[in-house]
Order: sequence, then C-alpha cells, then structure tokens
Amino acid sequence: KHIDAPYGEVKDFSPIIEQAKKCPPPTEIETGSIIGGFAHEQVFALADTVVEAVKSGAIRKFVVMAGCDGRAKSRSYYQEFAEKLPKDTVILTAGCAKYKYNKLDLGDIGGIPRVLDAGQCNDSYSLALIALKLKEVFGLDDVNDLPIAYNIAWYEQKAVIVLLALLYLGVKNIHLGPTLPAFLSPNVAKVLVDSFGIAGITTVDEDMRIFGL
Repeated sequence: KHIDAPYGEVKDFSPIIEQAKKCPPPTEIETGSIIGGFAHEQVFALADTVVEAVKSGAIRKFVVMAGCDGRAKSRSYYQEFAEKLPKDTVILTAGCAKYKYNKLDLGDIGGIPRVLDAGQCNDSYSLALIALKLKEVFGLDDVNDLPIAYNIAWYEQKAVIVLLALLYLGVKNIHLGPTLPAFLSPNVAKVLVDSFGIAGITTVDEDMRIFGL
C-alpha cells in the first residue's frame, strides 16, 4: 500500500501499522551468536596474550580479510579461503566482507577467537593500529616484517580510502579481489605493482601457497 500526501505534509501511516498488527510474526530462520568488538583498544588489552601466542608458534600468521563484498554466489572465494586457512592462523577483519565467514565455526587459539572483527569498513583504522602496535611490540622496523598477509575484498569505491591508508603505511603485497578497482588504469596499476606489489587473487589453493599458508 502506498501512502501519499502533498509535498511537505505529514503522511498518515496508520493503515500500514494496523495491517502489520494483523500479520503473523516472522519465522526464525537461524539461531546463534557472533563475537565482535575487537577494535584496537580491546586487542591492545590482549596484547600480552597475542604476543605470547605468536612467540610460542600457536599463532603462525594473521590474515587481514577486511573490505567490501557482495551476495553473489560467484563471490564465494573469501568463504572458501577462510574455511581452508590453517588452524594456526587468525583473521583480522572489518567491513561487510566478514559476512562471508563470520558464522563459520573456526574456533579459537588459546582463547583468542580466530576471527577478530573490528567492525565496519571505517573501522579498518583499528586494524592499521593493531598492525602498528604489533610492529612496536616485536621491535620491528618495517610493518611488512610482521606475520601478516593481506587478502582484501573489493566491491565498491569507499574501499579506496582503506587501500590508500594501507599504502600510506607502506604495506606491500596486498591482494585484491574478486575484481580489481575500476580506477586501476594501466599506468596506475603499474605504479602500484612496481612500488607496492599489489596483485589480484587467483584460486584459493594458489593464493594459500603464495601467502605461505
């Protein structure tokens, strides 16, 4: 039912409200819980536990799987990638790409969830701070020396800011997919490949090999 009214006047939605009261309640299609809230301050609070897990070998590598993604079945790459990750890896995520895998039962490593969800796209800021904090804690000079792989989902142009932030921090060897950004003209692509080692995804198994997983 369409509620019409002259421009600027208040619409009366009473008929729709009354109809809604007569409709049966929605049917629950699934149950469960998802752990989130792992922005940088929360991860910093776990810093000692995380560092010890890395030093002991319990956590061998972090994989940043942030970014944007869509619902099309053809974009199932990131779910399959998450499913095939070794048990000694932890996913750092933010943005809607996480909905491909945040319901998977990936377990934890010594109480640390294997999916650390910082929030939405804009919260990728937290992932950058986490990487810089780990760099500081481990006494490294280069963020690229951290045991972190970057496999970023690309879907819409807001992700440009996230990518530029990572490049500003000097992060190299970022993989983007399933499709590459539209602004990557041949000249821009050459600069990013030559200077930062940016590449597209291939297959899950081949990318696992490339990332040393």
